[in-house]
Formats: sequence, C-alpha cells, structure tokens
Amino acid sequence: MSDSEHTFEHKADAGASKTYPQQAGTIRKNGYIVIKNRPCKVVEVSTSKTGKHGHAKCHFVGIDIFTGKKLEDIVPSSHNCDVPHVSRNDYQLIDISEDGFVSLLNEGGNTKDDLRLPSDDALATQVKDGFAEGKDLVLTVMSAMGEEQICALKDIGPK
Repeated sequence: MSDSEHTFEHKADAGASKTYPQQAGTIRKNGYIVIKNRPCKVVEVSTSKTGKHGHAKCHFVGIDIFTGKKLEDIVPSSHNCDVPHVSRNDYQLIDISEDGFVSLLNEGGNTKDDLRLPSDDALATQVKDGFAEGKDLVLTVMSAMGEEQICALKDIGPK
C-alpha cells in the first residue's frame, strides 16, 4: 500500500464544539440551554419528583435568544443537556448599507461586514436614527451556535 492511495478530507474549522454538556439539575434560571436545536435563555425551571423508581424531571421554559420564541423541554435531572457557548462582543458602527447590512469595527481594527440590522424593529430604528444623527454607536453582537445578531447598542457621544 503506497501513500498515494490515502485521501483525507480537509476541514477548515478547529473542531470546537458549539455546545457543551451540563447536568439538567444544575441549570438555573437566566442560564442558557439548547431546546429543539435552538440556543435559549432559561426563564423558568421547575423540578418534579416522580414515583418510586422514577427520575426527578426538570421542566425548562426558554426564550430563543435570536428569534424570541418561547420553547419548552422536559429532561430527567440526572441527564445531560446541551448548553450553547454564548459570547457577546462590542463593535463600533462604521456604516449602514442600503440593503440593511452594517459595517462594524472591532477592537483590533478589523472590519466585520456580514451582519444585518437587528430583526427587532425598535432596535433597528434606534441604530438607523443614531447613525443618521452622527452619533458614535457601539453595537453589542451576541453569537451562539454559528449564529450572530445585534442585541444592544450604546451611544458613546458624537463623532
């Protein structure tokens, strides 16, 4: 067998997981959990003891951090649940294009041009109005499970 017969698939990602396991009984309100393959913020947790040989069950109510939809799940408290890696980054707003994409500047001086205006109309209007008035805006971008969305803005004064 020669080396030329071996073919390998090349992948560009570092293999980092989008989620990590955590025991259901340890997840609390205001934490994060994956329900139906969507990253959610936990708004309600209730634990119920079942019969003689049953497991205690955790009932989670979560709100999708990107769409705002309410999702529910019931998991035995001894089982593991997926918890998304959620990160927030601040970027300075440089420009808004006509098609709704924003141009952002990170701390290292690199630009990020692949994000749309937020789906939340009130926040999108605040961003547009602040930019039109010439304010210096810092946008907070939340990312989890390969998705990113603008979730907040801060006014740091006029340009």
